[in-house]
Amino acid sequence: MPTMVPGWNHGNITRSKAEELLSRAGKDGSFLVRASESISRAYALCVLYRNCVYTYRILPNEEDKFTVQASEGVPMRFFTKLDQLIEFYKKENMGLVTHLQYPVPLEEEDTAEDPEEDPDSVMSPPELPPRNIPLPAGPCEAKEPPPPTESPRGAEVSRPCLSETLFQRLQSMDTSGLPEEHLKAIQDYLGTQLALDSDFVKKGSGSLPHLKKLTSLLCKELHGEVLRTLPSLESLQRLFDQQLSPALRSRPQVPGEANPSTMVAKLSQLMGLLSSIEDKVKALLHEGSESPHRRSLIPPVTFEVKSESLGIPQKIHLKVDVESGKLIVKKSKDGSEDKFYSHKKILQLIKSQKFLNKLVILVETEKEKILRKEYVFADSKKREGFCQLLQQMKNKHSEQPEPDMITIFIGTWNMGNAPPPKKITSWFLSKGQGKTRDDSADYIPHDIYVIGTQEDPLGEKEWLETLRHSLQEITSITFKMVAIHTLWNIRIVVLAKPEHENRISHICTDNVKTGIANTLGNKGAVGVSFMFNGTSLGFVNSHLTSGSEKKLRRNQNYMNILRFLALGDKKLSPFNITHRFTHLFWLGDLNYRVELPTCEAEAIIQKIKQQQFGDLLAHDQLLTERREQKVFLHFEEEEITFAPTYRFERLTRDKYAYTKQKATGMKYNLPSWCDRVLWKSYPLVHVVCQSYGCTSDIMTSDHSPVFATFEAGVTSQFVSKNGPGTVDSQGQIEFIACCATLKTKSQTKFYLEFHSSCLESFVKSQEGENEEGHDGELVVRFDETLPKLKPIISDPEYLLDQHILISIKSSDSDESYGEGCIALRLEATETQLPIYTSLTHHGEMTGHFRGEIKLQTSQGKKREKLYDFVKTERDESSGTKCLKGLTSHDPVKQWEAPNRSPPSGTSSVTEIINPNYMGVGPFGQALHGKQTLSPDQQLTAWSYDQQAKDLSLGSGRGEGPPTPPSQPPLSPKKFLSSTTNWGLCPRAQESSSRPTETQLQEDLQLTKPEMFENPLYGTVSSFPKLVTRKEQETPKMLPKEPPPCLDPGVTSPSILLTKAQEPEGSKATSKQGPTPFISPSPRLRSFTCSTSAGDKNQGKPKTLAISQAPVPAKRPIKPSRSDMSQQLTPTPAPRPPLPVKSPAVLQLQHSKPRDYRDNTELPHNKHRPEDGVLGRTPMQ
Repeated sequence: MPTMVPGWNHGNITRSKAEELLSRAGKDGSFLVRASESISRAYALCVLYRNCVYTYRILPNEEDKFTVQASEGVPMRFFTKLDQLIEFYKKENMGLVTHLQYPVPLEEEDTAEDPEEDPDSVMSPPELPPRNIPLPAGPCEAKEPPPPTESPRGAEVSRPCLSETLFQRLQSMDTSGLPEEHLKAIQDYLGTQLALDSDFVKKGSGSLPHLKKLTSLLCKELHGEVLRTLPSLESLQRLFDQQLSPALRSRPQVPGEANPSTMVAKLSQLMGLLSSIEDKVKALLHEGSESPHRRSLIPPVTFEVKSESLGIPQKIHLKVDVESGKLIVKKSKDGSEDKFYSHKKILQLIKSQKFLNKLVILVETEKEKILRKEYVFADSKKREGFCQLLQQMKNKHSEQPEPDMITIFIGTWNMGNAPPPKKITSWFLSKGQGKTRDDSADYIPHDIYVIGTQEDPLGEKEWLETLRHSLQEITSITFKMVAIHTLWNIRIVVLAKPEHENRISHICTDNVKTGIANTLGNKGAVGVSFMFNGTSLGFVNSHLTSGSEKKLRRNQNYMNILRFLALGDKKLSPFNITHRFTHLFWLGDLNYRVELPTCEAEAIIQKIKQQQFGDLLAHDQLLTERREQKVFLHFEEEEITFAPTYRFERLTRDKYAYTKQKATGMKYNLPSWCDRVLWKSYPLVHVVCQSYGCTSDIMTSDHSPVFATFEAGVTSQFVSKNGPGTVDSQGQIEFIACCATLKTKSQTKFYLEFHSSCLESFVKSQEGENEEGHDGELVVRFDETLPKLKPIISDPEYLLDQHILISIKSSDSDESYGEGCIALRLEATETQLPIYTSLTHHGEMTGHFRGEIKLQTSQGKKREKLYDFVKTERDESSGTKCLKGLTSHDPVKQWEAPNRSPPSGTSSVTEIINPNYMGVGPFGQALHGKQTLSPDQQLTAWSYDQQAKDLSLGSGRGEGPPTPPSQPPLSPKKFLSSTTNWGLCPRAQESSSRPTETQLQEDLQLTKPEMFENPLYGTVSSFPKLVTRKEQETPKMLPKEPPPCLDPGVTSPSILLTKAQEPEGSKATSKQGPTPFISPSPRLRSFTCSTSAGDKNQGKPKTLAISQAPVPAKRPIKPSRSDMSQQLTPTPAPRPPLPVKSPAVLQLQHSKPRDYRDNTELPHNKHRPEDGVLGRTPMQ
């Protein structure tokens, strides 16, 4: 009979889950046992006493007997089984805080099969052909057990026999061709030094120093020949390499020692070069000179634009020649060139925010003057394509030997167990629905392609050849395979440009099964990670549990993958994969559905046809779960602007097959966005999503392939100027007056661990002092106990790109209670600056960490990155508009961290850096100030604003959740081109008054969250006209529904503005007390809330008392900036006397009349208080 697991043994549950179960039990003496998170084969005994959870280690000894680490003075007792241990400590006064009384039982788990899966598809894994492809051996793939070592006695007996045997073998060999000194060295080794190496092995050493000396002596001359030969072969390779620009320089060769490992690497490099040269010459001879501009060389592209000269608009043509590094200006498309600018003279591209098809180019003239050229493109997609080509030109002709940024293609496709069509190139060109690439960017190949498939029927070799053939068709490049990994029918393939082959290292692959009972691989995840120079990249392809009603199972699948997927640096064992990588991308068939009644299937399809995706996204399970912080905490997803990718009728994309006849009855699969791409990056690193959509012409499966492309910042392998092996004494990282706030009932002592690639090893602090916090929180203060960290390199160019990972651990069990990340990209060194990061553990929010940091670097200057070439301009007309702060009374909010900050400067240019971590200090306060808020005033602040180049980069050094719990998760990229500047700006703070809370609540009721057209893929106005934000963002088809309802059980959000926004002359407008600092909230661009039958009247605006007909629930158009100034300094023109009006009508005179030209569409949900006083009376 199988052994029964005791009810108190909960296995691999998390520490926070254990505390939750004990708190739910609520009785002193309640206990459970779980697996230890820090020590293998160990357990943790958790006991509840006086509303605190006490954790004791249960450790096995060499004889596999268990003992409990209890308080001092209690003798150790050993038990052969856990049951005996538990029974013993049920007695009183045995050394625990209290005796064990009430076992907490296991939670019932739903282990039924997925209702819509066929039994045949889950009973056994598919038979795959043998892998003929050589896989790169990563550090995580060495899973074979080591061979058994011989006993010492056996080694002693065999030593003389081994030496004599080897001498006899040497004498029988033909050694006439060996140099005399080499033969003598081999004989000396066999005679005396072999025995010395044997002694090293006996002592447990893995090195053979004498053998190493022998091989180094034998390879001495070869080492010199290889060093002399390699540069010649590399030059020959570059000569025939079609991918390298003439300006690209090779990395300098650093001579190394003539040891065997170096020689093996050099020889393999030499063999690879010889093979590569032959392939390149064959390819060149085969193609000949038929096409002067091969596709891999990016042909010139011409754009028709509008420019103004002396106030007269005229059409001109801009020709971008990436290969020659020129921007050519012509008056006609086929005419001669008027003038040109070389890549060195093009200083910067500045995108307009107000006009999404307008671009400013800063160029340097021959007289070293800087000219500002303004151009208007046909639409915003053309502008984006132009910017990408210019960025490619800058990268290609840069004098930097290593790239600052790369582009990554991410693709996910559930193939439906059907072979793919012959042509799938539209997938890799990002063509179809959603946010797609412009045709002018088709010739720009991505640096890395990551393709994840589910229900893949092909073998690895066949699928790999299909991908390579498709990519070669559109890029003329034979991509190198970085890794391929398969779990049943779930597969991930990573391909890279050949020029990046030597930049990629530390490749690691792994998988996690989440099928039935977590033992079947029909569901689960596969992952790949590697280093690209100095940047760590991680990719996870997952196929989660199917079925609309299996939402909680999907959440658990995600948590299991997060805990058990072993990727990245093993030294970062306290951190899960969300903290191990500079950039982590999660893709796959996540199977989250649109949660609506099946009777609304036809209504859903009608909304899809009308492109009213916002109404459906309001019921998207993944957005809902992310908003409630249950899955993908701190991840980002680009705005969804394409139709649901599941479930189509095969061989067509015009019909959704939402019904499926099963043995148990009719099964409904409503159209849903099952296939998704999300990402999470370290604070203050460059990452921009350039496209996100699905194809329309690949129809062999019931899923459509999904694509996403990213521009990601990378760092080079920095070489210390002091030479290898030396620690730079000038650098220092000092943490000052730090404290951690934890959501735990434990009363143990805590210490900090600091991990970073800029440190020689991790650093451990002393224990902090515990204090009781608010609402059951525990505050741990580290005032004088933090060590000063010594980086291996103190050069600011290196150090300011680094990050410090922080883990707070308990002294009792060494288990982590929370992890966070701090960026070292500070705006000033030798100065104490505030820091903040949220703390998470196993994907759950556990608290936050704050304090100050002081960074000391050596002399030097941080160079400007290549991705700083494209920036965004704060237009004067839109720079003064602000988003209203939105706060929620959701209790989850107290565990959120502010992560985005409003602009605090007056610069007109802002960097495009990761908006996920642009932030403010704790709870919305400005990081430049030292003031802290009381717990009652601690409000969460969110802002999607970008920081100016000269602003503090340190203000977003810590991680924080990307979205508030009461709002849908939003994408950062959409704010780069449209809402970047709508923060609390200084000008608005000086001139705007503080509306009352009642007025602003009425504003919220009058505003409807809407879906609108993304300017990067939607249609825009005709060419010569400047396309304003309003014109590009107006929704084409807006559902005519009642205003949205607020979440049930959540108090109506109060909208407050800072005290700094109140002008001096408006103090009498409100008698409210001091309001907490609040920062702008994101706009609800892709999330709407539809009312239920029970609360249809909720959220409807009230009509005026004097009006007989109901007033339309449309927010009045706010006055423009020019109107504001007129309101502040009114100069009324003489008018004839007006008839007497009622007081209610007079109240409305202060508000601007509604604009009835767009009365079929509601205004956008943009909370933007204008510069002046809005004299608007709330509607009664």
